[in-house]
Amino acid sequence: MQDKHGLLTGSIPTVLRQMTVPMTFGMVAILMFNLVDTFFISLLGTEALAAVSYTFPVTFAVNCITMGIGMGLSTNIGRLLGQGHSKDAARFSTHGLILAVLLVISASAIGLLTIEPLFLFLGADEALLPLIHQYMDIWYLTIPLLVIPMAGNAAIRATGDTKTPAKIMMLAGLINGILDPLLIFGYGPFPELGIQGAAIASAFSWFGALMGSLYVLAKREKLLALPCLRTLTTDWQQILKIGTPAALSNALTPLSGALLMMMLSSHGTAAVAAYGAAQRVESILILVLMSLTSTLTPFIAQNMGANNPNRSFSGLFLSMRFSMVFQLGVFIAMVPLSIPLAALFSQEQSVKDLLWHYLLVVPFSYGFQGVMMMLVSGLNALHQPLKAFQWSFMRLFLFTLPCAWLGSQLYDIEGLFIGIAVGNILGGTLGYLYALRLRKQYLELNEQ
Repeated sequence: MQDKHGLLTGSIPTVLRQMTVPMTFGMVAILMFNLVDTFFISLLGTEALAAVSYTFPVTFAVNCITMGIGMGLSTNIGRLLGQGHSKDAARFSTHGLILAVLLVISASAIGLLTIEPLFLFLGADEALLPLIHQYMDIWYLTIPLLVIPMAGNAAIRATGDTKTPAKIMMLAGLINGILDPLLIFGYGPFPELGIQGAAIASAFSWFGALMGSLYVLAKREKLLALPCLRTLTTDWQQILKIGTPAALSNALTPLSGALLMMMLSSHGTAAVAAYGAAQRVESILILVLMSLTSTLTPFIAQNMGANNPNRSFSGLFLSMRFSMVFQLGVFIAMVPLSIPLAALFSQEQSVKDLLWHYLLVVPFSYGFQGVMMMLVSGLNALHQPLKAFQWSFMRLFLFTLPCAWLGSQLYDIEGLFIGIAVGNILGGTLGYLYALRLRKQYLELNEQ
């Protein structure tokens, strides 16, 4: 096959860098999308912001479906392209998009019928239900528009092209940023729709991303084909084999975050506020690593498809070493910035002090966390999704949470922060050792 983006033949550091940089900009676009939404909704008042805050776990859960399908698509399409089977890749991409749309439509239908009992269960006050209805009624009806660009972008990345998905994400962010104030506050000829306007603005931005993604898949990458009923269920099984554990792995992160929040709640409101602010800072500090994991999957998948495990593992270990070095540099830069950053996110001295302690301790371990992230991405690309899920589970529930709990018992809240760091270091170290053993197994198998 034609190696358009150099995944099979180009310099490994160069290829991974050229794929990761655009992906990082795409991640920034998604981050800004969420920040813009939150900012404009906050101008409507505390009730509106609280109503939308209650929707976050629900919207994340539905998006986990698409993220899982995206992982299943990226891994399988990458391997097919590495084998030179471009027609099979196009068929597989089409079947994957159909599956993603069907699953999300089903989830949306259930969601529409259960808005009130679900959000009351999540702790929302009955007075907030009308606002939640205004937002979620629109969101559930239009979320299928987001499925195709999310899953479609995963298929595009499987070819090695990360620039186009980044541009599509930026386009969506731009449309949302323009429409949010117009539809929320009713400027000019636009109606004043309040919180409902935010949901409609998101829907229009998703539609723009959908059109861009479909155009690239159909016209440029030739990754859409007529469905084949004979192979439809087989392809769906292949996607779900990787996509289901991947979706569950994504769901583990907010679950562990909720458990950490429960631990912190016993230390007072300031501790909870500090941790919430720390999570926003963390999402920025590990942005490059998150981008690298997304690019590593198609790189490994294509090279495994081309029967080149040595190159696949070279990319994996290069990414792991980069995680350690890059995040160490970020941590060193964070030391002098920790005090002004803490002041930026809170005016209360107790919250600032706790956030400062967090930023001095936990970011040191992000490189080790990155090692684990690369391992999970690599295992999915190697078609070992259950192993990937096991390592995701172990990182959070065998290393991070127990160490955080033990630290909190020994040294109060500062000990909890140290425990999070120790858990990351422990998980990353064991993950690296496991990757060494995995490489040995694959290379020995390839030599036989």
